[in-house]
Amino acid sequence: MDKKRVAPSLLAADFANLQRDIEMVNQSNADWFHIDVMDGVFVPNISFGMPVVKAIAAHAEKTLDVHLMIVDPDRYIKAFADLGANNLTVHLEACTHLHRTLQAIKAEGMAAGVALNPHTNINLLEDVINDIDLVCIMSVNPGFGGQSFIENTYDKVKALKELINRKNAHTLIEIDGGVSDKNAKQLTDAGADVLVAGSFVFNSKDSIKTIAELKDIIN
Repeated sequence: MDKKRVAPSLLAADFANLQRDIEMVNQSNADWFHIDVMDGVFVPNISFGMPVVKAIAAHAEKTLDVHLMIVDPDRYIKAFADLGANNLTVHLEACTHLHRTLQAIKAEGMAAGVALNPHTNINLLEDVINDIDLVCIMSVNPGFGGQSFIENTYDKVKALKELINRKNAHTLIEIDGGVSDKNAKQLTDAGADVLVAGSFVFNSKDSIKTIAELKDIIN
């Protein structure tokens, strides 16, 4: 059984002390860095741009899991590969030609991810699931950190896991939004492989301890 992963979301980090928070994640039991890139168009918020991602990549010693919440992500695939992204996740809702986008991501040597908004049905992935390395299920409405978890997510994870198994795919399931020690075990029991945790990690008194406890809960 593969180990379940924890990916702290830098959207919840202290931007005035970003290097300190990156070093904390490096020293912790976390597996990935989750980096949300927002354009203010696809989602009603603006977050990291290329220079910040470049700065993060210079200090990060773990997998860079980059989540593009932007329109027309195809324009930036090569740019994020050059910045050092290991995983690049695009939104199904932002891609007219999803299969082509996935191939373009892989051609740049990155793992290809697809994110789904809370209202988007996982059945839309039926025809491309074997081309997807990672499905990111949004368990809050994308755009802002610190939102409360949408309960329907558990059923969605189970349905996605069933699709992955039926198609003999090797796709990882990632959960993004409202993850805490209250729902982590239930999510991994439902079939999740990677938990993105933002506020829960960075707002805690001892982030390294919080990450270690989260890993203990799910493994």
